[in-house]
Amino acid sequence: MAATLFVILLGTGALQILSYSGTVESAHQSIVNMYRRGSPAGFIRNIHYWAGNLLVIVALLHLLRVYLTGATGQRRRLNWVIGCCLFLLLLFANFTGYLLPWDQLAFWAVTIFTNMLGYVPFIGTWLSEMLRGGNEVGAVTLANFFAIHVAFIPVCIIILLIFHFWLIRKAGGLIRIDDSPVDRVPTVPV
Repeated sequence: MAATLFVILLGTGALQILSYSGTVESAHQSIVNMYRRGSPAGFIRNIHYWAGNLLVIVALLHLLRVYLTGATGQRRRLNWVIGCCLFLLLLFANFTGYLLPWDQLAFWAVTIFTNMLGYVPFIGTWLSEMLRGGNEVGAVTLANFFAIHVAFIPVCIIILLIFHFWLIRKAGGLIRIDDSPVDRVPTVPV
């Protein structure tokens, strides 16, 4: 289900790029224009929005299932870590997407987020200035978050997903709860 939602997000995101303008002056208006009568762009944006939120819920439920079935053991520890990294990337993708309409909510959310990053020891100030593109939130900030949302995060997720699926296959399939904690569901159909 999570992989299907991710493919839907890639498709609807690619379609939204056709009508989104990533500049401070026109970002919000491009979102408003998506909802004009007769335009399918608003419907596509709604699918993207709900698929992104549903993906977070599905991924959280998946992490919970993996933890409760004991599939975080020694042989699967790396895959557990990769799954947790994928979940964090999903949360960051949702956050960066939340900022792209560049309305008041988005502006103040990015302001608070980047100010909070400044409190991280050693790298906080550097990280917050890098994301903002300077000392203040502005056009460079929007461009940075747009690039992170449409390029950096999807590429990282695709790479980690491939590795995640390969590790599941290498471990011999999925673990399911039964009498034995090592009973597995085969990954190759019989």
